[in-house]
Amino acid sequence: MHFTRMSSYDTAEVPVIVRGDGAYVWDAHGRKYLDALGGLFVSQLGHGRTDLAEAAAKQAAELAFFPLWSYAHPTAIELAAKLAGHAPGDLNRVFFTSGGGEAVESAWKLAKNYFKLVGKPMKHKVISRAIAYHGTTQGALSITGLPGLKAPFEPLVPSTFRVPNTNIYRAPAFLEGADGTVDPEVFGRWAADQIAVAIENEGPETVAAVFLEPVQNAGGCFPPPPGYFQRVREICDQYDVLLVSDEVICAYGRLGHMFGAERYGYQPDIITSAKGITSGYAPLGAMIASDRVYEPFAHGTETFLHGYTFGGHPVSTAVALKNFEIFEDEKVLEGVRENEGAFRGTLERLLDLPIVGDVRGDGYFYGIELVKDKATKETFDEDESERLLRGFLSKALYDAGLYCRADDRGDPVIQLSPPLICGQEHFDEMEQKLRAVLTEAAGLL
Repeated sequence: MHFTRMSSYDTAEVPVIVRGDGAYVWDAHGRKYLDALGGLFVSQLGHGRTDLAEAAAKQAAELAFFPLWSYAHPTAIELAAKLAGHAPGDLNRVFFTSGGGEAVESAWKLAKNYFKLVGKPMKHKVISRAIAYHGTTQGALSITGLPGLKAPFEPLVPSTFRVPNTNIYRAPAFLEGADGTVDPEVFGRWAADQIAVAIENEGPETVAAVFLEPVQNAGGCFPPPPGYFQRVREICDQYDVLLVSDEVICAYGRLGHMFGAERYGYQPDIITSAKGITSGYAPLGAMIASDRVYEPFAHGTETFLHGYTFGGHPVSTAVALKNFEIFEDEKVLEGVRENEGAFRGTLERLLDLPIVGDVRGDGYFYGIELVKDKATKETFDEDESERLLRGFLSKALYDAGLYCRADDRGDPVIQLSPPLICGQEHFDEMEQKLRAVLTEAAGLL
């Protein structure tokens, strides 16, 4: 199984999920669970949507497959136009993939290829953030900032470098003011400026791209401080570096907008996306590039020598079109924006627990950081984290009927990313189940 300790199930039963309806799933024994992770940051419209299933069946009966290698088909054409219409600025060129890791691979290859074509062949390096996750393929894993995920597969693709992330809860002490707090704008400026430092250290003539998520996933949902992305955009323009907004999780309503870049008011050169593009009813990803990045390929015999058999699959693109139609008809994005304050407020009730240090995120995408000592923000050591997360929380949350994620990539966190159809009754259920389990966990420490 994927990202799973195989030995975990030598003597234990593998959970088998057999059915879903709305925000809930059921296992093979008939037990019901609230899907508070949206499958894996995917199920925007929830489970059991027959309209999406019917769109897939209709397309499969008409044209089940055809590649986009020198050919096209109607649903890919229509979906590309729709994505270009939603994407900010001049991001008008869509390259379809099978998923998010492939979109990240494609973006790095495109960046390197682009700079070769415009006469800057040494620009090939990538800057990304500490603890950030960008995928598991060789290139995407190289960009990923999680040493533990990379070590088993090294050596990886060279020329990737890390800068600080935007976890203000763990901001460096030297940024604290006289009152012991950190000004978000000061922190954001400092974090962004570290990108310029990294570019200077590597040599601006060698750096091709900066890969950043609007809200960083790994580590537990780090939103950008005010002004952060605006400063990053200035830095990228100054050094002629492409800004890649990795929105595999953050796009398609997760933050209440079609793209996270729109929410935070910055203009990327490339967006990578997947997951919620079909609400999980079919696999699909998309890299969306600016006209500027596309332009060198539009002449003579130049070719982007890259592609995937199932990129832009007819059934997947048909499902994505229906997904967006439902977004519009049911005002899904507007619903997220209307309800996100209630979601945040409900989760923040958990701050009265001694084990809950921080609640952070935006839209329908939140992380709850767990600590040993709230006053000092002392975290758990490796053995304590192992006992807490894998020894207790993962099973206890599941037994409580809550499907979410207990993670220790960085400090221990619980991540929540529910379907975008969820409302206050679901928020309350999450809080109640989390409260019961975390109260028990605190008593075990």
